[in-house]
This record gives sequence, C-alpha cells and structure tokens, in this order.
Amino acid sequence: MRPPADHHKAGKLRFPMLPRSRINVWLLRASTSILLWTCIIQLTALGELWRPRLLGGRSSCNEQKESVSPIVPIYPPQRIYKNNGYLMVSCNGGLNQMRAAICDMVTIARRLNVTLVVPELDKTSFWADPSNFDDIFDVDNFIFSLRDQVKIVKKLPSKFDRLVENKSIFTLAPISWSNETYYDKQILPLVRKQKVIRLNRTDARLANNGLPSDMQLLRCRVNYHALRFTPKIMALGQKLVKILRSKGPFLVLHLRYEMDMLAFSGCTHGCTNSEAEELTTMRYAFPWWKEKVINSEQKRKDGLCPLTPEETALVLRALGYSNSTQLYIAAGEIYGSQRRMLALQAAFPNIVRKEMLLTPAELRPFYNHSSQMAALDYLVSLESDVFVPTYDGNMAKVAEGHRRYLGFRKTVQLDRKVIIDLVDQLRDGAISWDEFSIAIKQAHKFRMGMPKRRRVFPDRPKEEDYFYSNPHECLCKPSSDLSATD
Repeated sequence: MRPPADHHKAGKLRFPMLPRSRINVWLLRASTSILLWTCIIQLTALGELWRPRLLGGRSSCNEQKESVSPIVPIYPPQRIYKNNGYLMVSCNGGLNQMRAAICDMVTIARRLNVTLVVPELDKTSFWADPSNFDDIFDVDNFIFSLRDQVKIVKKLPSKFDRLVENKSIFTLAPISWSNETYYDKQILPLVRKQKVIRLNRTDARLANNGLPSDMQLLRCRVNYHALRFTPKIMALGQKLVKILRSKGPFLVLHLRYEMDMLAFSGCTHGCTNSEAEELTTMRYAFPWWKEKVINSEQKRKDGLCPLTPEETALVLRALGYSNSTQLYIAAGEIYGSQRRMLALQAAFPNIVRKEMLLTPAELRPFYNHSSQMAALDYLVSLESDVFVPTYDGNMAKVAEGHRRYLGFRKTVQLDRKVIIDLVDQLRDGAISWDEFSIAIKQAHKFRMGMPKRRRVFPDRPKEEDYFYSNPHECLCKPSSDLSATD
C-alpha cells in the first residue's frame, strides 16, 4: 500500500533548507560510515570463520606458546628415589596412538618408582615404519626434561643382557582403561619380583578420568614438553608453516580417507565394487582386526565413517569457507586418488600438501617412514588457523587436545551423524542449499574447540571423551568455568 504523496503537507511541517554543499558533505560522511561498518562486520564474520577470538573472547596463558619453534632447554634436577625395577614398553599403532601410550607409560613409571627404558616403537603394523624412538623424538630432551620425575635410560643395564638374548623378559599387555590401583596392586608386585618387565599393547591402558591430579598433569607435561620432535622434523615442519603463512590464513584438513581406515572401518560409500572388494580382502588379511562383517551404509548413517572428500567439500562450503581458502591436506594417499578428489578440488582449488610445498630432496629422508611424515602434518596442524578432522581417530584427538593446550585454537569437531543425514536430504532434494548451510552452521556452533569438561561414562570408557582430546586438568581455564559439553 502506497503512503499519501502529500503526507508531509497534511501535517503542515516545514523543514529548514540546507545548502547543497552541506547536504553533499553529510551524504559523503553517511556513506563512508556505512561502508566502514560494513567492512567491520565482514571482517568480524571472517574472524569468526577463521579465529573465533580474533576480536576478543577467551584468553589462555598458553596462547603465546610457540609449538613449532625450538626452546632452549633448561633441565630440572634429578629426582632421587629407590628403584623398584625396570619397565620396558613396546608401543603399537601409528604415531599419535604411540605418542599417547608413551605419555601413559611415563606416568605409570613415575607412579611405580621404576626406571623406564626408552620405549620401542611399532614396526610390524600396517604402516611398517622402521623408525626408532630417536628417529622421531628428541631422545635427550625426553630423558633430561623428565629427570625430576622418573629415571629414563636408553637401554637396560648389561646385567640383563642374557634375559634380552634369550627373549625371556616377562611380558604382558595391561588391562585397558585401568586406574592407578591396578598398577599399584597388579603390576608393581610383578616388577619387584621379575626386576624387569615389558608392557606391550600399550594404547589406552590408563583411564581417562578418576586419576590423581599429579598423574594427569604429568601426562600433559610429557605430551606437550618432553615429546619434542627431532631437530630435522622440527625444522622442516617450521618451513612448511612459514610457506603456508606467507600466503595468508590456512585451514588444515585431516582427510582420513585412506586405504587402511576404509578397510578396517568397513566404510565403502562411494567406492566402486572392485574397490569395496579390495578393502574387504585387506580387512580379512589382518587377523588382529576382529570386526570382519560390517554393514557399511548403516555405519555411515550412524556417523561412524570418515567423511568422503565429496561430503567434506559440501560441509566446508556450508560452514562458509570460500573457494579461495588455502587448504592443506594432512593425510597419506587418498583412496581412489584423483577421482575421489575432484569435487573437493573443484570447490577449493587452492589445495596443497607437503609434497607440493617441499622439494623431493627435502622429503627423501622421510620416504617409507610414515610416522615421520605424520609428524610433519602434526606440526602444521598445530599451527593452522583452523583444524578440521573428518574422522575422530588418534591424530584428530591428540591434535585437538594439543590445540586446546596452546590456547583453544579453533578445531571444528564435525558431527558426522548429523552431517550424513543432512547431506542425504540435500542430495534427495528434501532441503535447499540454504537450509543445508544453516543447519550445518547451527549443528557446529558450539563444536569449535571451546573450553568444556570431558564427558564421563564410568562403565563405558570407549564412549567417553578421550583424555588427550581435552586434558582440561592441564588447561589454564579454571575447571569451574568450563561448560559441561560443547
């Protein structure tokens, strides 16, 4: 409905006439103000997209820590204690699975007042990485930075040589998710009796919750200070970050769409029949992987599969990342190669990997050493403006926790169950793109790595939040200020 043309006349209101020059100045000032506020709003939105605390918000005493830059070591005095025996450790799994296990084993060694032998790394798993501890971690920093807590030696004393030669060292796998009482009552008597024992299958052998605070704090100290990568790895990681940073903000995508993950998870959505058959054959070839018959589609709908590259492209676009986003892929070889990367590459043409940023000569020492390659990706992941893992494996969890420790750096914790439901609705035409984008943003509004408490399920430790993904006992934010959930 149109208002009366002579409405101002009806009220007989008269306004003073302004000179044209003053009107022009006023219009210029008004236009400038509107433009400035528009820019501020857009910059604020961009800041929220990349760093939610860019223009204010939570601070952390860890915010200024440099995770890649080397630190001049100042080692503490040695702790003197009565040694109850020697603890050997055989880690299993990939880099970050072993990393968490090492933190746990140091904490257990301190609890039991034993001498820890530098851990042995897994060389027989799927990755078949021949690297030793000192090929990945700075072994001297590991030993000396923890000497006020526990004595660590590079090898057993010579008096145990015969035990080693005869392969007669007492070996066992600890019970998963055990608390300190188990180690006090079950493991310590064995050490005292045998003088030296080896613990194997060391992943997830210490409880997430309910431990004394000194044990939780020591786990963090080992993880964030003692387990420093070798100078060679640190230097190359630093170079990668410098190259990426020179081009502006960057997002690290931990695209866990690799052959081993798909085979062991049984997730074959989007694969050809021959690819699905190949993955199934691989799963059956490894006897230690217990789950053989898997309903791939049901598992996907339950949110238990890694997102595909195509699904990932949709989610990143829906979250508001533009096609100019600098996107670093932290992963091994993507299964299906370029065919599966087409959609992601089309949506985000500025995709890079370490192989594209470094020369073959620089990477040559890392070939056939998957854990050392993973260490480079880990360092870049820590320093990225945004970290987005497409599956909650060990790398995703450990990096998430490390980023929290460094000042709650933005980590998008994807809700895969919600995402899959929305993706399927979008593809079926049940919802529009705008509805999809709004729903994705809403679902992840509070899943950006903010402070929170770990979820605790005393009888279901596998389902509760992993200690290393959110070590809130070690964070500067007081526990009383942490929200119950994301």
